[in-house]
Amino acid sequence: MANGSVFTDFVLLGLTDRPELEPWLFALFLLAYLITVLVNLGMATLVRLDSRLHTPMYFFVSHLALVDACYACNATPQMLAHFLSHTKTISFAGCFTQCYIFIALLLTELYMLAVMAYDRYVAICDPLRYSVKMSRRVCISLAALPYAYGFSDGLFQAILTFRLTFCRSNVINHFYCADPPLIKLACSDTHIKEHAMLISAGFNLSTSLSIILVSYACIIASILRIRSAEGRLKAFSTCGSHMAAVTLFYGTLFCMYVRPPTDETVEQSKIIAVFYTFVSPMVNPLIYSLRNRDINQALKNVLRRNCIGTVSLPPLFNKT
Repeated sequence: MANGSVFTDFVLLGLTDRPELEPWLFALFLLAYLITVLVNLGMATLVRLDSRLHTPMYFFVSHLALVDACYACNATPQMLAHFLSHTKTISFAGCFTQCYIFIALLLTELYMLAVMAYDRYVAICDPLRYSVKMSRRVCISLAALPYAYGFSDGLFQAILTFRLTFCRSNVINHFYCADPPLIKLACSDTHIKEHAMLISAGFNLSTSLSIILVSYACIIASILRIRSAEGRLKAFSTCGSHMAAVTLFYGTLFCMYVRPPTDETVEQSKIIAVFYTFVSPMVNPLIYSLRNRDINQALKNVLRRNCIGTVSLPPLFNKT
């Protein structure tokens, strides 16, 4: 095998090399997959159906839910099929597509969380001009930017990966086509790709996290100036869900990407990848819905209207 062009497919080792565990893992991850897709698509649909949720905050929540649903649909179906199959192969083109979409969605979610932090900053620190600063046009632009940047940089990173020469093996020590284990298979010079991956990870993590931290520094300073304890508690409660989602997502990513790819880190990355591929997308809608009166009431309204067959699709935002 002199170069990567001779490979027609790759072999994915998956999460375990113990066949007796695979039926149990299939059942576990199938349940997680169904819950993730249903709750995220349900959240996005609920925001669309109920006019009370036609606000910038829930508009961004619905896009976060769509990104999380796409996460689950990218590699999980093939992973489930591999649990029940002796052949665990993926085509070269399929591997490129899977790698590209994972990186693109990861970057999209990073900046979507940053946009949501900015929205909370404007709502708490400048409430009188909130409707002007976060108009429908501004919200659509802020939601589109993470997609545009994420899929552009993701394509660049995927192209760098698949321009490498793969001649050592076509066996990927992961359950999807991820950058670190692919780099370990390359027999050509990987310094450019490794540096590009570290620079991209460092830049995007630090930039998006800086936006979030600066936004919350201003939010906390503004909340502390509120005299009533009830007002401070209400202001903090509007940010609690977002802070929990940020902590879960960024914590796993720092462990995943801000390290050079070695045999040990590749093994660890499989466990960490489970968290941001399954746990974080499944938990995010629950974080935003638990103890949220607006979402709970919207769910009741939609169910009530479904029962009497009067569901209609109102416009994206209320006219304000």
